[in-house]
Amino acid sequence: MSSAGPRATVRFVDQSLEVEVELGGTILGAAKRCGAPEGDACGGVCACSTCHVYVDEGGELLSEPSEGEEDVLDKAFDVRLGSRLGCQARIERPGTLVVRISNESLDAFYNEHPNVPRPPR
Repeated sequence: MSSAGPRATVRFVDQSLEVEVELGGTILGAAKRCGAPEGDACGGVCACSTCHVYVDEGGELLSEPSEGEEDVLDKAFDVRLGSRLGCQARIERPGTLVVRISNESLDAFYNEHPNVPRPPR
């Protein structure tokens, strides 16, 4: 009988979605796993800011932002305290993250997926 290692819960609060993930993954990976509409125009390689999210709770569970991530966030829209790139924010400790997907990221997702109906704002 195998037991799973430590895990974290990622809650995409505006979409009422929640997913349990193994440590070491990213917020973007968690979004993909539960179907949260987080953009990733560059494919998750820290070359754009379309995966921009706001971490409302649980930021201490994440890796520190790299210089590259901070450089990309400098070009993002509506950067706030708790802003992270979903492709770069690695979940390193167990607990619960409460995440809001930025309007920039939502716009990118629905532009990338025109067949997915966008809920009213």
